[in-house]
Amino acid sequence: MNRIKIQRLALFPVVSAILAIPAVFAEDEWPAQPPAEAPDHWGPVSINFEEIDYPWPVEFLEFDRYGEKMRMAYMDIPPTGQANGQTVFWQHGGNFYSEAYSPTFRILSEAGFRVIAVDRIGYGKSSKALIPYNLNFVAANMQALLDELGIDKVAAVGHSMGGMVVSRFSMQYPDSVSHVAMVNQIGLVDSRQSRPWSDPMAGEPGVPTYQSILRGHQRYYTDYWPPQQLEFVRRSYGQTLSGGYPHYARVRRMVSAMMYNDPVVYDWQHIATKALVIGGEDDLLIDDFVARATHVHNELRNSALLLYPDVGHNPHIEISDRFHGDLIRFLESDPAQPASEWR
Repeated sequence: MNRIKIQRLALFPVVSAILAIPAVFAEDEWPAQPPAEAPDHWGPVSINFEEIDYPWPVEFLEFDRYGEKMRMAYMDIPPTGQANGQTVFWQHGGNFYSEAYSPTFRILSEAGFRVIAVDRIGYGKSSKALIPYNLNFVAANMQALLDELGIDKVAAVGHSMGGMVVSRFSMQYPDSVSHVAMVNQIGLVDSRQSRPWSDPMAGEPGVPTYQSILRGHQRYYTDYWPPQQLEFVRRSYGQTLSGGYPHYARVRRMVSAMMYNDPVVYDWQHIATKALVIGGEDDLLIDDFVARATHVHNELRNSALLLYPDVGHNPHIEISDRFHGDLIRFLESDPAQPASEWR
């Protein structure tokens, strides 16, 4: 297996506590509320984010899957605080990529953690392969990266769809995981029991509008809107203007089909790793999130449950200090002690 390193310097400063992004708006010019229409100066964004600079060097792991050569992008972020010897393996949500969690990585790095942050295949700067995606494929890619980096054990943290990834990874590779944290995980039910299968390649994929993309981002919050979230809307909208978008739209449909075809609801009972189910109670993406998150907690063999009232799908942004403080305390706790005693 060959590994390719590409060193890239971040060309733009961090313009807010939320993101490290190109200066589409100056720090004090982000509108308090998003505009009703896409700004005229917004242009195309490539499907592989060539023009988006990440705040740490981006490296690539090359491998063959399904008879196709693929490249998986990742950042290997060293601790800036006193090193604690632990590595956090972060898994992004289904509509994002590693760079979107840069503020969290800075906080973890300052707390002494090494952070490995991946753009999974189909996301960010990684290959946009048109393949039958499944979580076993994803977990195998994660383990391949750890093997390549010579990392024996990690604390696996996943947000949203990333929670599904760390669930499967912890079940399949238990010896590689000291702690697992599922942050507002989705995929909390087996959707095959409520709706029939449909062909993800049937018909031409539609092109989302600025308004539909914006509504999707607004659902991550309750009565809260971080102005810098608009940058993520710009990127998603810009990709619809790219010549590569028809291919990317098909890839997205195949990735989405994975959540239906390969549920994780039968994985949790097999996970003995010290686990934390954590998130905002008022998650607008999931019906009755509290009951379903509690079910995950009850299914896991060694877990704790921590839910925040009046907080939505993105607690790492909405209540950054409290969320990161709690997460760090859990990750620093003795993996041999019961999860119920971590606080």
